[in-house]
Amino acid sequence: MMTGFESRRVATSQGGVFVQLAGTGLPLLLLHGFPQTSLMWRDVGLLLARHFTVIAADLPGYGASDCPPAGQGHEAMSKRAMATTLVEAMAVLGYDRFAIAGHDRGGRVAYRAALDHPDTVTKVAVLDVIPTFEAWDRADARLALAFWPFSLLAQPAPLPERLIAAAPEAIIDNALREWGSPPEVFARTVRDSYADALRDPAHIHAICEEYRAAAAVDREHDRADLEAGRQIACSLLALWSAHGGLANWYGDAGGPLGIWRRWAKDVHGHAVDGGHFFPEEMPEATAGLLRDFFEREGAVERS
Repeated sequence: MMTGFESRRVATSQGGVFVQLAGTGLPLLLLHGFPQTSLMWRDVGLLLARHFTVIAADLPGYGASDCPPAGQGHEAMSKRAMATTLVEAMAVLGYDRFAIAGHDRGGRVAYRAALDHPDTVTKVAVLDVIPTFEAWDRADARLALAFWPFSLLAQPAPLPERLIAAAPEAIIDNALREWGSPPEVFARTVRDSYADALRDPAHIHAICEEYRAAAAVDREHDRADLEAGRQIACSLLALWSAHGGLANWYGDAGGPLGIWRRWAKDVHGHAVDGGHFFPEEMPEATAGLLRDFFEREGAVERS
C-alpha cells in the first residue's frame, strides 16, 4: 500500500490486477520492474499525481496481481500477453487511451503495449531498458554477470524457482546492492515488502516464466516487428542510469537512443545521474522528467 493512494483489484480475463490510484487529470499507467512491485512508485507516483491520474499496477504474475491460469506455458507471461491484460484492466477502470511509464521489466511491457495497441497508448517512457531482442542480440559476458536474472531465471523449472524460494531476501539485497543504487535509499519496510512478494510459489513461477518468455517468445515478437518495419507510433522517452550498462555497452549503436530509434519514430531521452533504481533513488528528478515529457505539447492526446 502506498500513502495517498487508493488500492483496487481489477478483474480481467487473465485474473485480477492490483492497482493503486491517485490524482486527477490525464491517465498515466506506471509499471515496475524486477524484483519490485508497484511500491517502487510510492514517491514518484505521488509527485505525478499532482498533474495526472496515476495508476500504479503490479504486473500480471507479480506482487498482489494474479498469476495467469495454469497450463498456458510461459507464453502467458510474454510481454504481449501482459500488455493485453493491462490494457484490459485500464479499460475496466474507464481508460481507453492512456500514457505509460515502465521501469526495467515494466519498460518491456510498456513498449510492447505501444507496439501492439497504438490506438490506446498515447505516449510511452522506458526506464533503463533497451528492447528485449536488442538486449539478447547484443548480450555478452557483461550482461550475464551484471544482470544475472536474464539468464538464470530463464533456465528450465524448477531450478530458478527453488533458488528464489530458498532466499528471497538475498535476491533483493543483491539487486539493490549490485545494480548501482545505494542500499540506504530503500527503507527496511520497502525491502521487506519486495522480499515478501517473492515468497509465494505461484508468483515465483510466474516471474520465472516471464524471464523464459523474454528469452524465447518475446524475442520472436520483437524480431518479427523489426523485420516487418513496425515501429512505435507515439513519442517515446528513454531514460537510463548514467552509471549502468546501458550508458557504457552500446556506443557502437549510438547508445540507447540509437537503439530505440530503430523501434520508434519519435525518440527523446538521456542518461540520469543515478543507479538502476533511479526512480526510487531520485524521485523528484525522475518525476520532473516524466512530467515534462508527458505534459509536452502533443505528448498526450487530449481526448
